Amino acid sequence: MILTDLGPFPDAPGYDKAASLDESDRLRLHRDRYIHIDPDLIYLDGNSMGRLPVDAVPSIETTVHEQWAKRLIRAWNEGWWDLQLRLGDKLAPLLGAAPGEVIISDSTSVNLYKLALSAVSAIPQNRDRIVTDDLNFPSDVYILDSVARQTGRTLEVAESDGINGPIQRLTDVIDEHTALVSLSHTTYQSGYTYDLAEVTRLAHEAGALMLWDCSHSVGAVPLDFGGADVDLAVGCTYKYLNGGPGSPAFLYVRAELQDQLANPIAGWWSHAEPFALDLEYRPASGIRRFHTGTMPIISLAAIEAGIDDVLDASIEAIRAKSIALTEYLIEEYERSLQPLGFEIASPKDRNRRGSHISVRHREAWPINLALIDAAKVIPDFRAPDAIRLGLSPLYTRFVDVHTAVQRTAEVVKGRIYEHYQGVATTVT
Repeated sequence: MILTDLGPFPDAPGYDKAASLDESDRLRLHRDRYIHIDPDLIYLDGNSMGRLPVDAVPSIETTVHEQWAKRLIRAWNEGWWDLQLRLGDKLAPLLGAAPGEVIISDSTSVNLYKLALSAVSAIPQNRDRIVTDDLNFPSDVYILDSVARQTGRTLEVAESDGINGPIQRLTDVIDEHTALVSLSHTTYQSGYTYDLAEVTRLAHEAGALMLWDCSHSVGAVPLDFGGADVDLAVGCTYKYLNGGPGSPAFLYVRAELQDQLANPIAGWWSHAEPFALDLEYRPASGIRRFHTGTMPIISLAAIEAGIDDVLDASIEAIRAKSIALTEYLIEEYERSLQPLGFEIASPKDRNRRGSHISVRHREAWPINLALIDAAKVIPDFRAPDAIRLGLSPLYTRFVDVHTAVQRTAEVVKGRIYEHYQGVATTVT
């Protein structure tokens, strides 16, 4: 089943504004740097997995056909061995980090575990609490709880209102007993975005270390780790950085802490002399000591094009368009979706919001499926009742937002979602 009219909808209120905003968009030409197979498809899930950059394809092909096929193992000495360091330095300006403070390594979850355990293990045992909040990504909470149990600590989860960061509650619980504070900078469901410097200062004033997960903000929201005195951070590269499915994550350690902390998953890539192949582990100095095992080179090769495009566009221009897109989406929601039973589940304050908007509806799951299957709009669903609409400024147009809202309204008004009730999928 496909909607009979996929639009665009020039006669619907709000269209002229969308067309005007697209015409004046300084980032509009960046859209052509990403592959679009189906011209009718509106992709609003870049906050989960970004589109394929055009320039990533030749990069992967070169890695496979020229380096792997022709150079074979010699390619390790021709750029592969230090690729994760070179890409880390390239990513560093988007984080407000210095060269030598960022490395591409493992997955976000593995990196979070390494840094959390490393930090807590370096802190006196009388600091017996790790603090997070209930807006944090569940996988992060599982890992922090695991670290707490392994080190004889307890995990304190600050309760929120479900949308906004619980600043007052965090202020109350972060104290002289806190070893580590770990939060998502932009939260995965509501899109609430913390003040990086404010919360880091809160942790430091209590004598705790601060560990951020920036998976939903890197590439969409300006970050200044240096200016905020951030200790530790992790984040993925496959959302707004468009690095590809399961692409390796990044890991940040402030320079002054690098040789003070120990990598709890010691591996040969973090050894001071990995090819000495001795049985005594001697950690490398600097950011390399937080590496563990052999990097997936083909996946690494896919990351660079996305980072390059974000750098070329500038994070300031990306953030400006992100705010404009989410503000416009909220306008369209209020006009066309609120009357149909939808509720906004994201902050109204643009300064406290990332680049995705969550809307709630009692029929959110079948509506989500109907959007994907019948309306050619791809958002995603987060239990129990939220549809996330990710707006990636490098390739999402304002007319895309207008059209998606109109299609969503048709799915609900035409009760098309009823055909998808009871349908289950593994990935939501």
